[in-house]
Amino acid sequence: MANARPGDAILVSGPIGDHGITIMLARGELDIEADVQSDTAALNGLVASLLAATDGVRALRDATRGGVATILNEIAKSAGVGVLASEDDIPVRTEVRGACELLGIDPMYVACEGRLVAVVAGGAADKALAAIRAHPLGDQAAIIGHVTEGPPGLVQLKTTFGGTRIVDLLVGDPLPRIC
Repeated sequence: MANARPGDAILVSGPIGDHGITIMLARGELDIEADVQSDTAALNGLVASLLAATDGVRALRDATRGGVATILNEIAKSAGVGVLASEDDIPVRTEVRGACELLGIDPMYVACEGRLVAVVAGGAADKALAAIRAHPLGDQAAIIGHVTEGPPGLVQLKTTFGGTRIVDLLVGDPLPRIC
């Protein structure tokens, strides 16, 4: 992911956190009900569509372990750049957000099994977004942020309230272990 450059756009192929919350709720020990289904999917067709639409793709990752937050941190650290994401632009289903709030979990850290994060040259962002949205697995895709010059290795999130907070690298598992 060392190819990420300042000005590049960061895209996600759809709502985040569906898989992790689905698995947690399926355990049945939390007494929380929500109409959420795993986003597990093979991404090869979506990736092929994206790559056919533009040669501006610099990096692709699935957001399984550690969710989108971990991917953004890996991008920032490996390329020696900063990342600025916007909380308002990150798609999260209402049910997933509600379950995360009840459990005190940030949806940015929840696993996604059928979502990808793409780093795309800034000038190719609209074309890349259109290609992803044209595929059935990407109809809710969004540009969630961009690569900055710095601070190197740091991911920041512009919050809904207008502030900015640091999105740290995940330490441990965000999903509570229920014995």
